[in-house]
Amino acid sequence: QVQLVESGGGLVQAGGSLRLSCVASRRTITSYAMGWFRQAPGKEREFVAAVSRSGSSTYTADSVKGRFTVSRDNAKNTVYLQMNSLKPEDTAVYYCAAGERVALVRDMWNYWGQGTQVTVSS
Repeated sequence: QVQLVESGGGLVQAGGSLRLSCVASRRTITSYAMGWFRQAPGKEREFVAAVSRSGSSTYTADSVKGRFTVSRDNAKNTVYLQMNSLKPEDTAVYYCAAGERVALVRDMWNYWGQGTQVTVSS
């Protein structure tokens, strides 16, 4: 079973940038596709971005396309989410996830981190 720990969240002004990290332990992430989801207050958890096991394929939600970039460093057992041009509507708890394959649906992911808060002020 893989354990995931996110970091890098915080408070940032609109237009700013943050980079989230997700470090895995207990198992290597090379066995998993890795993804990022987010959940704003009163809303469902939604897909943000994901990267295939090898890192050769990435996927991003339309709402963040062109602003967010997902990547992975298998040697460091870490996946990243670079977030640029942040908007107040990006405010949410961001979760890292690991699964057998990339999926847009949260139920298809097997393991989750505890989340990290991102707050974007206007």
